[in-house]
Amino acid sequence: MKGTQLGEFEEIVLLTIAALYDDAYSVAVLEEIERRMERPMSIGAIHRTMQRLEEKGLVKSRFGEATTERGGRRKRLFTVTPAGERSLFEAKTLRNDLWAAIPKGAFKTSLS
Repeated sequence: MKGTQLGEFEEIVLLTIAALYDDAYSVAVLEEIERRMERPMSIGAIHRTMQRLEEKGLVKSRFGEATTERGGRRKRLFTVTPAGERSLFEAKTLRNDLWAAIPKGAFKTSLS
């Protein structure tokens, strides 16, 4: 298994797979990320990232049933593994700890 540290885009893809739960296939992941980030994405970037996450053992895939809407082709569905879940919680904890460490007054905008 490769390392389990997440890059920023890997984290977004992994979170999206978790959010889609039992319907996470590449096109659905692409559409969900594009909707939330309000910018176009490359399906190739999504495929490569999902493959890398699987090589790291953070997701696993299986083939769903063939559907007529896809011309009889089956969807490759992804789910988050326990190692993927741990990586997401570690990333969340690190981010929360860093946000909590920012002193009051460090930001000059009213967004904080």
